[in-house]
Amino acid sequence: MALHHGSRSAPSERRSSNPFVTDANPALGERLEPPKSRLAAGPVPADVAYQLIHDELLLDGSARLNLATFVTTWMEPQARQLMADCVDKNIIDKDEYPQTAELERRCVAMLADLWHAPEPEQATGCSTTGSSEACMLAGLALKRRWAARVSDPTRQPNLVMGANVQVCWEKFCRYWDVEPRIVPMSGERFHLDAEQAVALCDEDTIGVVAILGSTFDGSYEPVAEIAAALDQLALDGPDVPIHVDGASGAMIAPFLDPDLVWDFRLPRVASVNTSGHKYGLVYPGVGWVLWRDPDALPRELIFSVDYLGGDMPTFALNFSRPGAEVVAQYYTFFRLGRAGFRAVQQASRDVATFMSGRIAEMPEFRLISCGDQLPVFAFTTTDQVDGWDVFALSRTLRERGWQVPAYTFPADRQDLAVVRVVCRNGFGHDLAETFLEHLRAAVEQLNTYTGSGTASGPSGFHH
Repeated sequence: MALHHGSRSAPSERRSSNPFVTDANPALGERLEPPKSRLAAGPVPADVAYQLIHDELLLDGSARLNLATFVTTWMEPQARQLMADCVDKNIIDKDEYPQTAELERRCVAMLADLWHAPEPEQATGCSTTGSSEACMLAGLALKRRWAARVSDPTRQPNLVMGANVQVCWEKFCRYWDVEPRIVPMSGERFHLDAEQAVALCDEDTIGVVAILGSTFDGSYEPVAEIAAALDQLALDGPDVPIHVDGASGAMIAPFLDPDLVWDFRLPRVASVNTSGHKYGLVYPGVGWVLWRDPDALPRELIFSVDYLGGDMPTFALNFSRPGAEVVAQYYTFFRLGRAGFRAVQQASRDVATFMSGRIAEMPEFRLISCGDQLPVFAFTTTDQVDGWDVFALSRTLRERGWQVPAYTFPADRQDLAVVRVVCRNGFGHDLAETFLEHLRAAVEQLNTYTGSGTASGPSGFHH
């Protein structure tokens, strides 16, 4: 049988575009590729730009399989529509968008009630772009309150916190010239405790940061115990306030742990923040920060803007930002209520404890936490594992699409490397079963095929 070879055209310049969208598109009829470093000479049709960018974004991982992030990856279509309806609204323009401002006020009041502020209807608080901005604002308030008590401008303020704090607190200290006093981890103590917190406090301590839900292992810090120890310190020493960084836990504990006292029920708690875009169940980015009363937020930090012919007090680092996320937060509060939030958060915790229980049965792993506080747990390898580590496991799971971070703990426990799993709304028991199946397969693969130089080293995730 004769072999026939089709004619070959002259080699053409490499292009990355889909010919259906470009060459064979009657509206365009030419090759093109997305611009890389400079604007193209002319415009392209909207559907062409959309398709080529959409195709390029296929290289991203699947958000639903991302067990590294705390950020919400699923909302109802109605919430998405409301966000689309409000995407053009600049929330800083209170006079132009008074109803969006009213929804923000309602959210602050609801959070104040949820966190047991003394007078929720008169709550002092605001929305932010996320917990990082919220922490910055809370830290600024703490520093100004300290400065009002201190007459010597040469004294150096300090802030006490555990080594498990989110990096935004280290940024705050660096940006605003505050000494960070960090309590290192020790043994099986992976976060701040009362004894260690009080030991670092002095007359120049602007506050203690207590974390309601450590990102390292999902555990709550003992806020009430820290507050009680600071109460004793204040009898003959400095009167140090607490800020509760509830980026995740402040939207978990009120519904699943109502008897846990951590919020404004403790007089020593001056402020609380949370991320609406984490367990507040809203797409990024929105955060919230509240103070227990107006006296906790120094007046000189507040600006006034015109609002319905009057003054609207504001406190923010950012200026223009979309109102869509605030509207989505109000939608979620309205849509779920207390019972709905309880059901959603309980489902996430149930998945976390189910998965951690199954993993604890595997001889290759030891749990660091089990997901019974935040729906988050961490685990490490046992002495039975030889030839691979958590970093190799993370990379092997990535081959099946799962994004699971592996990292070492901070100072004084850098010998401990773990895998962490974050369970969020949208990650149910069916996906959990699939993950466990793939985890077992990954372990079998690593046990079978690991060789010299192939099984260790840091992954692409960073805490």
